Amino acid sequence: MHKALLFIFLLILSTTSWATNSIRPGLWEITTTSNLLAMVPNIPSQQMQQITNLAAQYGLQMPQIQDGAAISKVCITQQMADQEVPTHFYESQSGCTVKNATKTGNHYKVDLVCTNAQFQGTGIAEGSFTNPEHFTGQTEFDSVVQGMPVFATAETSGRWIEENCTLAQ
Repeated sequence: MHKALLFIFLLILSTTSWATNSIRPGLWEITTTSNLLAMVPNIPSQQMQQITNLAAQYGLQMPQIQDGAAISKVCITQQMADQEVPTHFYESQSGCTVKNATKTGNHYKVDLVCTNAQFQGTGIAEGSFTNPEHFTGQTEFDSVVQGMPVFATAETSGRWIEENCTLAQ
């Protein structure tokens, strides 16, 4: 169950980290609040370590989680910034398929469909850039995790920090 929740959690964190070609390349700070993050204080430390180790196996670093929010730093390369909607990121990191990816001006929206052994579900991620150095977004994901229904929502904001992509936190 924790493995499947991790995938959903990482999906929510990742879906609003990328968007349109108006994004400025460099180091970004991403803050995400969600109903799943509110559960983190109730996860025993040993299980949290297992989740952290699992994320590392997928090349992901668990963000700092405090007061119901996850704060992480993300390096946006020029190649990423040039993409309209980077479907390869969603598909390679989460095992989900992106459908109906659209961009209108500084607003983006993607539909997500996930089917794997741990969970099945659908979701929507959308957001807007107020300028090339700031965005806000939201994600909704409705799934079944090992036979149990799980609905997750997240609010995300991102701000550009600097051109240097050193990910030291």
